[in-house]
Amino acid sequence: MNHPVPKQFHLLAGKPVLYYSIHAFLSAYADMEVILVLPEDRVGTGQEVIDAYFDYKQIRITIGGATRFESVQKGLAMVEEESVVMVHDAVRCLVSPALIRRCYEAVLQFGSAIPVTEVTDSLRMMEEDGSSSALNRDKIRVVQTPQAFYSKMIIPAFQIDYKERFTDEATVMEGYGMKVHLIQGEATNFKLTRPSDFIMAERILSAQES
Repeated sequence: MNHPVPKQFHLLAGKPVLYYSIHAFLSAYADMEVILVLPEDRVGTGQEVIDAYFDYKQIRITIGGATRFESVQKGLAMVEEESVVMVHDAVRCLVSPALIRRCYEAVLQFGSAIPVTEVTDSLRMMEEDGSSSALNRDKIRVVQTPQAFYSKMIIPAFQIDYKERFTDEATVMEGYGMKVHLIQGEATNFKLTRPSDFIMAERILSAQES
């Protein structure tokens, strides 16, 4: 975005991006508890969002780390009871309560839930010598969040040493020796990355409201 303010605090249809993600989770289950992991210099901004829109009793804030892995560790340290844990990217703000509930139900049945979507574009693998080869897109999926697990599984998994291949919770769990279960994600559950993504998200929100 080439902007000093993190994307989760940008306004989308008049509200902070962070609002929509939190609202979706609190709407999914009445007993949902949210652990908000933020950069240290943005804790005050996050608290302002909570004070403006939510019941603070359901949301706690902790300071993140230098990597996603460390930030998830910080959040997991605040999980006090055995539960289903869902790790979500705040900038996937169009996540639906229905997907959140499907993740929860899949954890109860399979022990984990990783939402994915099909690839619609053609893909090629680039080699160091400049050559490339086509990939079979039918065997490839795009990974989303929330990624959900039993707390008794994900908490010990995040005690192992960090490795560069740990790009999300699924890869950490696999590094710990666990298998992960894929479920169908949502096309609208995309990550806000570019200014054009904000335009698309606003159009989707407008369509949902109407």
